[in-house]
Amino acid sequence: MQNIKHIDEVRLETDLAYRFGYLAEFIGFAEADILAIHHSAAALGPHVAGLVDAVYDKLFGFDATKRHFLKSQSGYAGSVPVDLQTLTVDHEIIQFRKQHLALYLVNLVSKPYDQKMVTYLDQIGKIHTVHAGSPQLNVPLVQMNALMGFVSDALTQTILSLNLNRTEEIACLLAFNKLLWIQNDLINRHYQAN
Repeated sequence: MQNIKHIDEVRLETDLAYRFGYLAEFIGFAEADILAIHHSAAALGPHVAGLVDAVYDKLFGFDATKRHFLKSQSGYAGSVPVDLQTLTVDHEIIQFRKQHLALYLVNLVSKPYDQKMVTYLDQIGKIHTVHAGSPQLNVPLVQMNALMGFVSDALTQTILSLNLNRTEEIACLLAFNKLLWIQNDLINRHYQAN
């Protein structure tokens, strides 16, 4: 008979490190996965700009996602477009957001998965709500889930195009799949209070 590990469910909601540890253990996100993600950096690096462009092409394809760029963004001091028709991918607010997404992708493949990184991953979810970032920005959860699904698919397609040896490819795909599920939880948790 298998031993049952006790999980403090209240602590899951109040202790970020404990939550991340539980998710990582349950999903099986381990040191080998972190190594696979870090090992992919050289191969994925040249594709970051293409991934970022693909994300923004997708976001611009729907008014429900594009409309969120008509509001002031946290840390952005430039002009804000007045309507969807005048908002282009070349607008400075989009260039600002693209830089942040590119940095996020670089951080995933280069930073240690320590408490600082866990806090960063959690903040990614929080800044898209009224709980952090710009108080004017409140991206609905359905849009965040749709975005994460698209990012997962785009990243999978990119990894499959890298011509890695099969063992590396499988390890990389499995590692990013686990990581993105953890990231998705760290986004969703900030919508419970909305």
